[in-house]
Amino acid sequence: MKRKVITTSDGSTSIEMEEWGETYHSIHGAIQEARHVYIERGFDKINKPVIKVLEMGFGTGLNAFLTLVEARKQGKKVEYHSIEAFPVTEQESSALDFSALYSTKEDELLFKQMHQCSWNELNEITPNFNLHKIHSTFEEAVVNQCFFDVVYFDVFGYQFQPDLWSVEIFKKVYDALDTTGVLVTYACRGPIKRVMKEVGFTTEKVEGPPGKREMLVAYKL
Repeated sequence: MKRKVITTSDGSTSIEMEEWGETYHSIHGAIQEARHVYIERGFDKINKPVIKVLEMGFGTGLNAFLTLVEARKQGKKVEYHSIEAFPVTEQESSALDFSALYSTKEDELLFKQMHQCSWNELNEITPNFNLHKIHSTFEEAVVNQCFFDVVYFDVFGYQFQPDLWSVEIFKKVYDALDTTGVLVTYACRGPIKRVMKEVGFTTEKVEGPPGKREMLVAYKL
């Protein structure tokens, strides 16, 4: 399926799947959405010196880079695992612009390093941030059980890929989370909430990012 890099309302970029008209991040602002959903509602809620993150969909790398920036501010260490079946190309990653997040020239190089580092092994991006990109479908990916503190569930929308919002996928995520783990996602459809509850999550509707009224936070209690 053809993809193209687009500019969103906050000046940051995203990628659009042309056939679907679906974007990797919100057209109302890629950085705004990622920060609101995954950092403020997810990462920031974990009160540990070392945080283990599982991301469903590496995509543009924005969530990973935002997490690196936030961890640096908070003085925390991160082990970041991200599953991606269809990585962006070198040409696409070079066209992405998240310069609003770069406090130094080194930050731009760190973002590039995230895309250029090897797949299927742990890479040290900084002394406090390790990245493990898993080149696999979500169905076939092997992840540690009862290991992760927070899951960024950032797959394509339910209307385009309902199989990724299934009992099987959410059960895998539930089992991967530590006993006090949290899942965050931009979505808030009724069927998604019901599936989450079916596998054992306690769900909460919270205020969504710009352009979206609500989103879901799910807890493994």
